[in-house]
Amino acid sequence: MVFDSVLKTIAEKNLIETGDKIVVAVSGGPDSVCLLHILHRLSNQMDISLFVAHLNHQIRGLEAHLDSLYVMKLCDSLNIPCFIKSIDVPKYCEDNKVGLEDGARMQRYKMFNEIKAKVGANKVAIGHNKNDQVETVLMRIMRGTGLQGLRGIEYKRNDGIIRPILDLNRKDIEKYCVEHELYPRIDKTNLESIYSRNKIRLELIPYIQKEFNENFIDSAIRMVQNLRSDSDYILNEVDKEYSELARAYEDGVYLFVEKFNTLHNAIKSRLVIRGIRDLVGDVNGIEKKHIDEVLEMSKDDKLNKKINLPRGIFVYRKQGYILLSKSILEDSNIEYEYTIEPGKDVFISELGKTFKSEIVSLENFNSDELKKGLQFLDLGKIKSSIRLRNRRQGDKIRLSGGTKKIKELFIGLKIPRENRDKVPILVDGDSVVAVCDYRMSIDYKIEEKTEKVLMFTLE
Repeated sequence: MVFDSVLKTIAEKNLIETGDKIVVAVSGGPDSVCLLHILHRLSNQMDISLFVAHLNHQIRGLEAHLDSLYVMKLCDSLNIPCFIKSIDVPKYCEDNKVGLEDGARMQRYKMFNEIKAKVGANKVAIGHNKNDQVETVLMRIMRGTGLQGLRGIEYKRNDGIIRPILDLNRKDIEKYCVEHELYPRIDKTNLESIYSRNKIRLELIPYIQKEFNENFIDSAIRMVQNLRSDSDYILNEVDKEYSELARAYEDGVYLFVEKFNTLHNAIKSRLVIRGIRDLVGDVNGIEKKHIDEVLEMSKDDKLNKKINLPRGIFVYRKQGYILLSKSILEDSNIEYEYTIEPGKDVFISELGKTFKSEIVSLENFNSDELKKGLQFLDLGKIKSSIRLRNRRQGDKIRLSGGTKKIKELFIGLKIPRENRDKVPILVDGDSVVAVCDYRMSIDYKIEEKTEKVLMFTLE
């Protein structure tokens, strides 16, 4: 039954073709051992070549070493080439300031790609199963996700990753291992509620099954399948629209707004994501708020505006189009203004920076301990609303040497002409409080009678 189920998945999802060279990720646990055994049974039938990749994370001491020995013996019994690598993952995570789970995953996939290139393989098989699918979807829901995230783990990816046993549940996998006398290794840390995924597996899902729906796994999988079908349809529509209204040129990706503005936001947001992906390769670091900012740029009143996104992406609104670019356009005429609520962060999209501020009492304030780039003012001297904007004609600032025009200040500071419209200025009504990172007005300096201090910076 298990073998036939995997064959069905492989055929329906077109995961494996005759002559494929496949790197199989094998930890020594039930999932990966079951996967390897099934692919080995298929190897002659489909004329596929197998290579095993195993990573010792140096997390579990002797147990991890025994895992490696088990994988070596299993590969020897199946006559499959085996590549084993040992990496101090805890040290890697500490050095690179990443979590243990994320760091381990990054090192595994790096190894898979290295072996894939070394042996000339075209695919990497991973042993994710139906339970993993549900755990992943639950984790994404708790972190916050959209329709794309609710698709769950994909059966195959463009980089050659395939997951042939994704339709098997964990109990069937364990039963298969018993029936074929495979005796896989058991990672005892998987039985401890020490990671978020473990807590979902060991506590949350059993609770849902006991109190709400004993068939929760299958119900969740049906939801994923339905959402994936809907997502596929939407993405197909996005492909059609993108081919009509988007063009990639040397200076970036153009989205022509006449057709763009007639579309539903569900399509428009995905068109922006597609454009960013075409520009920089992926959307890592791009959040929903950034996509919403680009959508806002499609409005006619945003003509000649510019915003900055993470990853060094510049977005320009020109007559008839939005341009996603990696280049600064010299003729871009930006203008921005934001209301500042003391103590709250404000993302300045035109600069790609966040205005951060904190209110402290005078007795808790020590200017000698302030980090570089931090400015401060007497909050009690603010008479109107605080706003952050770029320069306006006639702007002046009161300094210890007298009043100076902002234009003259910029010239004296040798700020390049092309950068002057980008410099953020903090204002109280029409009065200039500070030129961020450069100067503070003496009208807002701290004195002995100051009660509250507003510290601020741009990051």
